[in-house]
Amino acid sequence: ASRDDNDLSRLVLLGDLRRAIVSGELTLHYQPKVSTGTGALSSVECLVRWQHPTLGLLQPDEFIPLAENTAIIHALTTEVLRLALSQARKWADAGRSIPVAVNISARSLLDPTFPAQVQELLDAHGVAPYLLNLELTETAVMADRDLAPAVLKALDSMGVSLSIDDFGTGYSSMSYLKTLPVKELKIDRSFVMGMADDPDSAVIVRSAVDLGHNLGMTVVAEGVQDGITRSDLTDMGCDLVQGYQICRPIPAKELELWIETYLVTNSSPPPIVHSHEKVPRNGQAEEMPGTG
Repeated sequence: ASRDDNDLSRLVLLGDLRRAIVSGELTLHYQPKVSTGTGALSSVECLVRWQHPTLGLLQPDEFIPLAENTAIIHALTTEVLRLALSQARKWADAGRSIPVAVNISARSLLDPTFPAQVQELLDAHGVAPYLLNLELTETAVMADRDLAPAVLKALDSMGVSLSIDDFGTGYSSMSYLKTLPVKELKIDRSFVMGMADDPDSAVIVRSAVDLGHNLGMTVVAEGVQDGITRSDLTDMGCDLVQGYQICRPIPAKELELWIETYLVTNSSPPPIVHSHEKVPRNGQAEEMPGTG
């Protein structure tokens, strides 16, 4: 009976999600990536939220995994890309060229038409390709070693930048990774958050930084929660940092206020802007595969 109830609730949520994509219930929050060397804003990662009419604000882990198991993930990805590029266009019109990063699922990487869809969205919003970064997990990149590289190379030829997300949690081949047109490597937060108390995590992070640089990639550390970790990452030569120590994922308007404060101080990031969204129990910023 409990299994039947669970299956029914999943079907209901999927039906709600189909409606939500069409009716505009999805929204994006943005989390900055900043330079360890200069503190300059590099880009923002787009993280999707669902304002459900009865369940309230849902976090990605409450619906993304469900969507990834069905064809709904394609419509969801398109909608998140549309929202991200629409915001990028607004910022560009206001004189701010802020690159936006969107998480992409394995299903998108296995869709030969995906690059054309991305190009259509870029053209529709008049956004330069270099302002879009697509983040893909190691698992997604390894899903099909024939089709995935073709899709990635098509995206790269368009001028879209590509990142490997959650690095260190998958089983990717180094010889395979170095053949891909990936410009950025993001170290998984589980290692970054464990650096202070776990010497092994610190070794893994340092090794990942060195590996990324040896492959000619920019290296980003996710899940930076405190100044000590940020300082250690700077000493390791990590290029960019992202996490609650810098700023939580926040709506576009709050991000604009954060940026204004950040530019005025021109030193360390401003105090964290607290949004009205609920904070995850584990205190981590959710960056789920398949559109953030």
